[in-house]
Amino acid sequence: MSQFKHVSNLWNDTEANALGGADRLVYRSNKLGSDQRVTNTGGGNTSSKLIEKDPLTGQDVSVLWVKGSGGDLRTASREFFSSLYQDRLIGLQKVYAARADKGLKSPAEDDMVAMYSHTTFNLNPRASSIDTPLHSFIPGRHVDHMHPNAIIAIAASSRCVELTREIFGDSMDYVPWMRPGFELGLAMQEVCRRNPKAKAIMMGQHGFISWDDDDKQCYLATLEYIEKAAAFIEARYQAKGGDATAFGGAKYQTLPQEVRHERLAAILPWLRGQVSQQRRLIGTVQDDERILRFVNSNDAARLAELGTSCPDHFLRTKIKPLYVDWNPQTEDAAALKAKLKAGLEQYRKDYAAYYERCKRSNSPAMRDPNPTVILIPGLGMVAWGKDKSESRVTAEFYNCAVEVMRGAEAVDRYIALPQQEAFDIEYWLLEEAKLRRMPPEKELARQVVVVIGAGSGIGRETALRISKEGAQVVCVDLNEAAAQATANEITAKLGQGIGVAGTGISGCGPAIGLAANITDRASIRAMLDRVALAYGGFDSICVTAGIFVPSDTSGHIPDDKWALTFNINVTGSYLVGDEAAKTWKEQGLRGNLVLTTSANAVVAKKGSVAYDCSKAAANHLVRELAMELSPLVRVNGVAPATVVQGSAMFPRDRVIGSLAKYSIPYTDDEATESLVRKLAQFYADRTLTKSPITPADQAEAYFLLVSQRLSKTTGQVITVDGGLHEAFLR
Repeated sequence: MSQFKHVSNLWNDTEANALGGADRLVYRSNKLGSDQRVTNTGGGNTSSKLIEKDPLTGQDVSVLWVKGSGGDLRTASREFFSSLYQDRLIGLQKVYAARADKGLKSPAEDDMVAMYSHTTFNLNPRASSIDTPLHSFIPGRHVDHMHPNAIIAIAASSRCVELTREIFGDSMDYVPWMRPGFELGLAMQEVCRRNPKAKAIMMGQHGFISWDDDDKQCYLATLEYIEKAAAFIEARYQAKGGDATAFGGAKYQTLPQEVRHERLAAILPWLRGQVSQQRRLIGTVQDDERILRFVNSNDAARLAELGTSCPDHFLRTKIKPLYVDWNPQTEDAAALKAKLKAGLEQYRKDYAAYYERCKRSNSPAMRDPNPTVILIPGLGMVAWGKDKSESRVTAEFYNCAVEVMRGAEAVDRYIALPQQEAFDIEYWLLEEAKLRRMPPEKELARQVVVVIGAGSGIGRETALRISKEGAQVVCVDLNEAAAQATANEITAKLGQGIGVAGTGISGCGPAIGLAANITDRASIRAMLDRVALAYGGFDSICVTAGIFVPSDTSGHIPDDKWALTFNINVTGSYLVGDEAAKTWKEQGLRGNLVLTTSANAVVAKKGSVAYDCSKAAANHLVRELAMELSPLVRVNGVAPATVVQGSAMFPRDRVIGSLAKYSIPYTDDEATESLVRKLAQFYADRTLTKSPITPADQAEAYFLLVSQRLSKTTGQVITVDGGLHEAFLR
């Protein structure tokens, strides 16, 4: 098959021929993983059996290079692949047989994973995947195991065996569902022995595996199998009426986008609070045409209740999603909230019953019983995860599940994995061990922090500092381009994470940039609603935005400048706190509000009367809001001394004016950096520590106040002024 319609042939001979050995395996893997129609994020694995020099004997040996545990094919580099002596892997079959013969079949299956380390070639530290036997025991030199929606749709249909034969003939054989591991590898070896014509195996309710002795042909064959399955499904799908009759046709209608987003923004913080009762979760909203077609359909409730089929899917999406049978045309937001609440209560009961019904004597304790996928007619899907990356992947996987159901229903009837089998994967001791080996979460993991004034200076440094601790950061500024630049800087350092970023605000990564005018309540509300659509809600807000308008030489400040100073430095912080309080109350999770005051709030001096008075008011606003927002929200302040370096309040002309005011020598053609350094040192010399105050110094205080390190501190103002004794409390 030379032309592909349902997958993309990304192989380039010039690129591939410049590579050799395991590097060609990496190349093939990256190309396969780059097409979401071939395999999902983090799913599937590839291998090559290569001749290598044994580092001890110098002899040629056959080595299996196979994608190791964890990682994603699209981004995997060479270090993501384990290397194992092929003959030693084959030799493990005798070990397994000896243990299984003694009635230890299931324990022996899991025990074999630890044995793979004894077959490691050249001290490769990459942990082996549980799928290693599948690649080792199949005779082909190059093996691809993929999870394409089109193939899984066949694998998850009630007539899988007949359909496999009809579509692929003798070239693809079949194995029924088996948990990945040694036994499945042996079953595939037996298929190859029994049917030497087979070049692929359909894995019941899971995916497929294919092989060839040439790596390019292996790649192309993988695409061809997917293409055939997809073409078969689409022909049947169109014959049944296509989109118009998909999933039994439409039961409900989609709400207009503006109304949709308004409803979602209003309900999401409350919903986040409900699903975060054990641990906080971050949300991803999806409301594109495909997911809306499913959630609006007549069959959505039935299919959602069946749950997913592929193990890769339900490890993220749980045994099933929560489907809310809400009529977007006749029922209001209050009805939606009531149905969500009732649905969540029933879901938790169902999950607990599922756990009790399926648990083994050695099963791990029951995990969080809240859903990770919620389906709402007219609105779309909300997926949840520990961070934005994970919630995006959860959404991606349920999209895959929907496509699988669409395909299976088009050609036959969709069937899900039996609940006991699903449980044994979800609560697999090896999976539990993998979870326990993961590094501890960072201090601000699962938190969404809004930093207002993040376009420059203290706000920018605060956003960068908080992002290092695992928070999802919303960078807000009057200048949206500056806010986005800070968000881009964070994303460049941390990466988008795994999963497909998508488009629009729901597809964002660990940081986003938004515009807001804190003197305008409607602008603040619009920004907070966008935060809800991006992450599901927020936990903390740091207001670093401010303005300084100096008095003129006579000590006078115009009335409009006085009003502007108080409007930004005091009223703006109040409006932010007042609007955010509505969301915090709906969400029901403890939060933090940190305002920026100043050492000037308690130090009277000439030339800054409006600024100093506004900051004195901000000091008291901290105390007032601490009273108003307790006990749910802690409110504190940070009082910097003069920060010159990196501050938007000190453009070149103001720096020069201050140097002249304090009779500090300078020249008109002197570099701005030099001028700033002189002024910063002048201010530093007035403090006890004699060190210039930087935005990074302030950012540390904001981090402390949004963390749990000062969890019993509220209504307080922390000074970061280098020891300005004039500001000591009197």
